[in-house]
Amino acid sequence: MSLPKNSEKPLRIPPWLRIKLPKTGNFSCTSDLIKDLELNTVCQSALCPNRWECFSKNVATFLIMGHVCTRNCRFCNIESGDLAPLDADEPARVAEAAKRLELKHVVITSVTRDDLPDGGAAHFAAVINAVQDAMPDCTIEVLIPDFQGDEDALKTVLDVRPNILNHNVETAPHIYPDVRPQADYAQSLELLKRSKRIAPDIPTKSGIMVGLGESDDDVMSVLDDFAAVDCDIVTIGQYMQPSRQHPMVKRYVEPEVFDSYAEEGRKRGIPHMFSAPLVRSSYNAAKFV
Repeated sequence: MSLPKNSEKPLRIPPWLRIKLPKTGNFSCTSDLIKDLELNTVCQSALCPNRWECFSKNVATFLIMGHVCTRNCRFCNIESGDLAPLDADEPARVAEAAKRLELKHVVITSVTRDDLPDGGAAHFAAVINAVQDAMPDCTIEVLIPDFQGDEDALKTVLDVRPNILNHNVETAPHIYPDVRPQADYAQSLELLKRSKRIAPDIPTKSGIMVGLGESDDDVMSVLDDFAAVDCDIVTIGQYMQPSRQHPMVKRYVEPEVFDSYAEEGRKRGIPHMFSAPLVRSSYNAAKFV
């Protein structure tokens, strides 16, 4: 099939992004457990390239509040559409899955639920409490939406004391109108800043993807912004097109350039930089703790 006239041709995926599938039986065991407990994971919903490796290590990032999002970020593979009511039993099932997988570090994220008065903050808190009760020695990281700038919602999550508070800015601000039209870069930075003010002892974390049309100077500018809000942990990874309906990759960044991003972040005073092509927000998250 020939490409339409004047259409862009997708870039060839470089060798450093070709993933070897694991050969252990743990992948199907983890997948079956998640299915059995009727849970969602961002690993599956977002088509994360690391899901085979993580499932094979009994690791998953739990996606709460359903699998349908109120927003429609163009880079994301999570659905938008009809929303389901919150599931009151979900916190207990997440805790049960974490216990069965014998996790030492649990990552909990969600779809964005702008339809809820608190954006789902109380449900986040309920899941955190359930995991804490079931596994007191387990550390918990939450990757939260922006709660539309609601400081009380943010405080609801911080009050139950997760070990890490994560909120991704995703990309450079000038790209937001194209790929994140319902989000606000300044609002996301303000969330990270508020978190430090409300709970200064809880580390903050954020991240971006490269390959959506940003320049290296844009990446440096975002690192400056992270440093200005005292963000403790920053992840930088390569954007990969989930399907032909999503924006094409504008550039593939070489591993050596990712190394330079990490060095620049450390120069700016960011304590923990994780920058590599296959780095994702929750990939190997336990190592950050």
